[in-house]
Amino acid sequence: MSEDACPNCKKLEAQLAKVLADLQEVKARLALNSTTSHQPPSQDKSWTPKSERQKSGRTSGAQPGHPGKTLKMVEHPDEVVTLPVTGHCGCGHAWDTVTVRDELARQVLDLPEIRLHVVEYRAQVKICPTCHCREQATFPAQVPGHVQYGPRIHGLAVLLNAVHFVPLKRTSNILEAVCGAKLSDGTISLSLQVTAGRLTTFETELKAALLEQPVLHADETGSKVNGKLAWMHVVSCEQLTLYGHHEQRGYAALKDMDVLPRFKGTVIHDAWITYFQLPAQHALCNAHLLREWRHLAEGHGQLWAGELRRAMQLVYHENKMGTLTPEGKADFLERFDTFVQAGLDTNPAVESVAGNRGRVKQTKGRNLALRCQRYREAILRFLHDAQVPFDNNQAERDIRMACVKRKVSGGFRSVECGVNFCRIRSYTSTLHKQGVNIYPGLVSVFRGDTLMPDFSY
Repeated sequence: MSEDACPNCKKLEAQLAKVLADLQEVKARLALNSTTSHQPPSQDKSWTPKSERQKSGRTSGAQPGHPGKTLKMVEHPDEVVTLPVTGHCGCGHAWDTVTVRDELARQVLDLPEIRLHVVEYRAQVKICPTCHCREQATFPAQVPGHVQYGPRIHGLAVLLNAVHFVPLKRTSNILEAVCGAKLSDGTISLSLQVTAGRLTTFETELKAALLEQPVLHADETGSKVNGKLAWMHVVSCEQLTLYGHHEQRGYAALKDMDVLPRFKGTVIHDAWITYFQLPAQHALCNAHLLREWRHLAEGHGQLWAGELRRAMQLVYHENKMGTLTPEGKADFLERFDTFVQAGLDTNPAVESVAGNRGRVKQTKGRNLALRCQRYREAILRFLHDAQVPFDNNQAERDIRMACVKRKVSGGFRSVECGVNFCRIRSYTSTLHKQGVNIYPGLVSVFRGDTLMPDFSY
């Protein structure tokens, strides 16, 4: 082959390498599912569940000593129906003349008849006989109009729509069927608006309480407004939840929520680059890493990823059970660095091609190894700080309900609807986490004496 052909050969080799790399990337992308990536299970084409949990050796179901739950009799029933023994005994003696020796009880727990309870307020009007001045009694603040629904029906409408994601029309149908109140879509929307407006003080106190937490979880998901993509964000801990709705996914949304940019503790997230702009310490969700390592090991045959995944699982369970020794921890940290370096060696850097501008795209394996190297401290923070959990499951559980809302309704009609929904969900989620009944809380909002959760956690 002539020397003049060498440049063309090199160019063809480079193009062939690029085609092969692109083919490998497409094959890898087609193989992605919820067990090997961030992809939700709902997008899996043929979902085969693979749990990251280790076998405990226990049988499935309730364990010995589990108290169980069963329907129990009420000590003081609302109504007692006595069933007398009547007629005659086989010998002909009348049972009516025999003394009752004992009673056996059975109870039926059911709802009473549900109907609207109408209260009419009559304000007296008097005229002074001396100066003929007219005086009228004042109606209660919660009775501003001639006819209106009360706090319980409003609270139930908000519960159905904002908490259980029942659409407006179906909410109206349920209320009509159950208690005879056919609320219009506008009335239900107004109930949501009033609830959100009266929870502004709650939201302010919630943000202050979140800033006092040592560890917070953060996540986000898409949420459409009139068909246009927007974003729902969550900042939460075990006892508190704050949702926010914003047209952007980036730092502007976090700044608008006004918590994370001022937070000085540890934020657990999924390594999205925007979170690293925050002044807090960082901890990464290792559940995501386990899935990505599995994908590299099973889909690409990269041994370092499989070994690192098994080592991480082992040290996590030892740390969780309290059996991890200082020597074991030191050994794992050394092995972690060894496996990451093996990942970099297995996935050498892709050199730039002459004439191509911009950053050179690296392989998925190299990017993951580089991430493990760069954010080593954030990945392993759970080993050094007992307050930091292994994963970001708290935020993912909290944001999952927003995904259910998106599936049911498709999105919001306006930006205001999204903001109102997030504030109401922040309130109801926080109450639920603290074991408080949500419905009385929503009713209290319409009574003007909002039931506040405990912010002292």
